[in-house]
Amino acid sequence: MGKFINPFTDVGFKIIFGQEFSKPRLLDFLNTLLEGERVITDLKFLDKEQPAIYDGDRSPIYDILCETDNGEKIIVEMQNREHPNFKERMVYYASEAIVRQGEKGTGWGYDIKAVYMVAFTNFVLTDYAGQLRIDVRLTDNEGKLFSGKIRLICLQMPCFTKEADECENHFERWIYILNNMEILDRMPWAAQNAVFQRLAEVAEVSKLSKEERLEYDHALKRYRDTLNAMNGAEQKGRAEGRAEGIEATNRENARKMKQKGIANDVIADVTGLTLGEIQQL
Repeated sequence: MGKFINPFTDVGFKIIFGQEFSKPRLLDFLNTLLEGERVITDLKFLDKEQPAIYDGDRSPIYDILCETDNGEKIIVEMQNREHPNFKERMVYYASEAIVRQGEKGTGWGYDIKAVYMVAFTNFVLTDYAGQLRIDVRLTDNEGKLFSGKIRLICLQMPCFTKEADECENHFERWIYILNNMEILDRMPWAAQNAVFQRLAEVAEVSKLSKEERLEYDHALKRYRDTLNAMNGAEQKGRAEGRAEGIEATNRENARKMKQKGIANDVIADVTGLTLGEIQQL
């Protein structure tokens, strides 16, 4: 274990990106993410508690909800556990942030501000295996931008496997640090970059207050429990898959043996299938 906090915990993520003193780091990362497109000069953190859209509404709670100097909303979250409808969840959260901009009365002309959702995932979506950055925009069938008012960016952290000396740009250096922070003994590039130097100062475990350290230790336990649960589910899935494969093989072998006229009791003894299962083949 290194000297820095784990950014995949909710406490670690909040220290790095989610507080007022974190603003320079969040600005630096977002501008790196959107390099060549636009520059965010300032942002403010918003209250996560949103008013209900309808009775019984259970509004989603974002890890970070902020607003740029141009009034655009940016949702930034870290997800460690894969959700079965994760892509739909991203669409829902971004759409809700758009809907909340609506104003009562006939004078409002749908002058909405853009909503960006940036999701760090500690897992990989099956249909995007090996792809670090998934970038989704609203386009027509020919790929022409229809509207720039919604943008979904998913960063699949396990897909980044470069070492420090292989990082080619500032974005890759950010991803490398976040992926490896917990095991680092020193912050790379801190001498050349003021943002990383400041990150090293605030993210050192030994510099946390007693209350912060207690909160962080609890968060680290939750994170490890989540990983253990995910690994257990994955191992169970593999075991079930192997069992299903063996059963399918036994059924196919039993079918071939029946075709050769071998007695059912012999087939049952060889394959482990019951006589009833064999009779149904």
